[in-house]
Amino acid sequence: MAGGTRSDPGQHRAQSLVTPLHLQEPAGLQTAWTRDFSDLSFEWRRLFSEALGTFFLVLVGAGATVVNARSRGQVPLDARVVAPGLMVMAVIYFMGTVSGAHLNPAVSIAFALRRNFPWRRVPGYVAAQLAGSLLAAGFLRASFGNIGDLGATLPGARTTAATTVLVEVVLTAGLVSVILGTASGARNIGANAALAVGGYIIAAGLWAAPISGASMNPARSLGPALVGGHWGDWWAYVIGPIAGGVIAVGFAWVLRGPPSQAADEAAQGTA
Repeated sequence: MAGGTRSDPGQHRAQSLVTPLHLQEPAGLQTAWTRDFSDLSFEWRRLFSEALGTFFLVLVGAGATVVNARSRGQVPLDARVVAPGLMVMAVIYFMGTVSGAHLNPAVSIAFALRRNFPWRRVPGYVAAQLAGSLLAAGFLRASFGNIGDLGATLPGARTTAATTVLVEVVLTAGLVSVILGTASGARNIGANAALAVGGYIIAAGLWAAPISGASMNPARSLGPALVGGHWGDWWAYVIGPIAGGVIAVGFAWVLRGPPSQAADEAAQGTA
């Protein structure tokens, strides 16, 4: 009894159930650029993060095909599919709180459409992602030569450009749905989002890689195409992923309604 009223244990339990978990970077590891996304003086660090992350993604995504060609078939298709998914997991873990670890123009555009990310920052992110892809493709060509189509994503045998676009739309809609969904639940999903995103990339590639290459990422496709000169239906890998990302934003509105603060923090890399 306090002040003539009796507390209700059931009410306290109900309140505790609706209190969101807030998982964030430990205070001792926070930096000025992970605390304040609006501070543009640190934008170069975020852009470097996007370029570096995309570099590693393309290095293993395209590099697995290049090394397979150099080693005469020593890297099987399933390994070439799994490698980029595992790399995306690792990149999200080590730099997700710096830039949000978009690594993909379709993701940056989807976050902006979803109002989790400012449109004025999208061009810089996309430029950084393309730069990282070009650097990775240049490294592969300098190291191994222009072999294995330099890991370019190309339609499979007897696969038309229309089919390639359709497959990339569907795959990217799923990928961006996973990204937006785990971002919206960032407070209780936390770093496990990396497992969901990487796992989806692997699952999508296991069934669709022989059809379209399962790119789902314009930056992943354009870097090897530009450096290696392999232009087989390259536009399908721009239109398809971006259209899929836009569709995923529509799915997100249906499933979760308006954007959340947790998703803003995940998209912007703020703690």
